[in-house]
Amino acid sequence: MSPFTGSAHRTEAEEWRNLRLTLDNGVATVTLARPEKLNALTFGAYADLRDLLPELARDGSVRALVLGGEGRGFCSGGDVDDIIGATLAMDTGQLLDFNRMTGQVVRALRECPFPVVAAVHGVAAGAGAVLALAADFRVADPSARFAFLFTRVGLSGGDMGAAYLLPRVVGLGHATRLLMLGEPVRAP
Repeated sequence: MSPFTGSAHRTEAEEWRNLRLTLDNGVATVTLARPEKLNALTFGAYADLRDLLPELARDGSVRALVLGGEGRGFCSGGDVDDIIGATLAMDTGQLLDFNRMTGQVVRALRECPFPVVAAVHGVAAGAGAVLALAADFRVADPSARFAFLFTRVGLSGGDMGAAYLLPRVVGLGHATRLLMLGEPVRAP
């Protein structure tokens, strides 16, 4: 059992704490809802995505999923205050639990039985860029910019499956450069 909890104990009438969900004619729209932090992911946001995505996959009425971000950007990655600092104090078992949870989110996106579209505007950095990669389609506003900043904070460039997913989208040479240097890329 994961120590990371989201809104799993909510009742049907309650909202998800870290995102907004709307269902309309078979299209589920999941919006990351921390615009004041450029939708930076917290432990709770990861847990909500981990719990919600399989729930949507089991719902026979969902035919497509759109993943977006509220405000000025898609997702700026892991929240520095909530996650990055906290991981420094974690023991090996806790870090493994966290890494498993982030992997469960990416896997749930990849295994959805319907198309997943990432609607990207503004920043999609770190974990946010990986969420976009894990989608089947990425629709990028001209304001979109992608950055894999893991190495700039001392993490592996392959965090959350980026080393697997990115070469399949942009090719090995470009992926290697992006994952090693962390240079931002703008939408075409």
